[in-house]
Amino acid sequence: MTQAITVIIVDDHQLVRQGVRAFLERQPGITVVGEAASGEEALRLAAECVPDVALMDLVMPDMDGVETTRRLKQTSPSSQVIILTSYHDDEHIFPAIRAGALSYILKDVGSGELAEIVRKAARGEAVMHPHVAARVMQELRATPRSNTPFSSDLSERELDVLRLIAEGCSNTEIAERLVISEHTVKRHVSNILSKLHLADRTQAAVYAWREGVVDKDG
Repeated sequence: MTQAITVIIVDDHQLVRQGVRAFLERQPGITVVGEAASGEEALRLAAECVPDVALMDLVMPDMDGVETTRRLKQTSPSSQVIILTSYHDDEHIFPAIRAGALSYILKDVGSGELAEIVRKAARGEAVMHPHVAARVMQELRATPRSNTPFSSDLSERELDVLRLIAEGCSNTEIAERLVISEHTVKRHVSNILSKLHLADRTQAAVYAWREGVVDKDG
């Protein structure tokens, strides 16, 4: 039997937490293991439960969602963070992604779509709201490549994996494309993140597009 995806909900509004929890707990294969009304509570909960997925609000008192995401990823690196917010301006989007968030969606998301986004996050697959995805792509096109050669520390196989990450492929799809085991893919992904000093696959994809590992016009 497949193990349930464990989720924590981080939002300072109790009604939001209750509503999201009530829905997710009706979904097969998803278990809500806790709620947090603040960043500090979220960090304690993440350390205790090590959830597969954290649904994260951005605007909270004391510690905002960006800082909470950054520290949560340090506390529980395997946990994937989904930003669930009402804000889609640059001052929120890019800091959240740099902090290690995998996905960025708005609170007008449909209930069925939310469940699928949680399942994708548990598989390491990112989802961006269309407005957010458009801004990320605009930023990538506008950002010049750095003068530092990205390939110096990556093997040819790691570059192959990085290109496929940038194309949005899951570990399973990468394994099939490169005819290697999924375990080997995970090892390559871990090496890529370590060598490039990145937090997760989303940052790796952004890096790959920005540095020209994949052809933006292709």
